[in-house]
Amino acid sequence: MSTEANPYAVPHLRRQYQQAATNKEAGEKFHKFMAAYTQQNAVVLAYKAAAEAIRARDASMFNKLTYVQQASKQFEQAVKLDADNPEIRFLRLSVESNLPSFLGLSQHVDEDRQFLLDTLLNHPNSGLDAESFGLVRSFLVERGHVSESDAQKLARL
Repeated sequence: MSTEANPYAVPHLRRQYQQAATNKEAGEKFHKFMAAYTQQNAVVLAYKAAAEAIRARDASMFNKLTYVQQASKQFEQAVKLDADNPEIRFLRLSVESNLPSFLGLSQHVDEDRQFLLDTLLNHPNSGLDAESFGLVRSFLVERGHVSESDAQKLARL
């Protein structure tokens, strides 16, 4: 199915998410777009959860926790539908690793980090396309989610 025929095609969502992560206006637009999604595609649900987390980032203190809890529930649903999908695990890690620990909503960080490291080390049999592989590898290395020796292994891939 082409991206034009499916506005929720993953490459399209990936680009929108990257814009939303750095721009408040794009974040609001992405959240509104994702809020309309009612299907059960696990990866798209993970992007919906990520959009909710971005909404929390830009919300008043009063609403932040509600949005983060909603994002957490949506990530749970996405992982239940497809636990072995690296993109879902990456989105959850990118959100949870940025949450304050006192919220108690970052319980999957170590599990997702290890899952993604193992996945990347399997490349090119990782199930990730080149764009996703590069994105996940950069995130893990630049954010210090992997040891120096693992970072060196990843750099060789």
